[in-house]
Amino acid sequence: MEFEGRRRSRHAMNLTPLIDLMFLLLVFFLLTADFINNERIALDLPDAESSEPTSNKEPLMVSIDKSGNVFHQGSPVEPEELEPFLRTSMARTGVKVVSLRGDKDATLSAVVQVLDASRRAGAESVDVITEKP
Repeated sequence: MEFEGRRRSRHAMNLTPLIDLMFLLLVFFLLTADFINNERIALDLPDAESSEPTSNKEPLMVSIDKSGNVFHQGSPVEPEELEPFLRTSMARTGVKVVSLRGDKDATLSAVVQVLDASRRAGAESVDVITEKP
């Protein structure tokens, strides 16, 4: 009488559920990750709790209102006249720092015009003024 030998069965682990789980985790992390997009970055300027002035002299103040009008030391100035005004003020006072106060609704082109005029006039730095919360 012959006995049948034990059949050895080859049990293979089914990897399909594991692969499905890995793909689900991958999709989850891709959807929930916060990718940096330069177009979406909100430019809320930092608040300074303590700061020291860079100079004992008052900087030259340039302001821009929401309609794009430029003011130098509180007086309205045409954008073409800003550079000579700044150059004269820098020569008279010896201050080479310009402080820019811009309305939050001011156009970027108005801000860039002021920055360009300040650099052409010889400003060493242009500080942007913000409000404390």
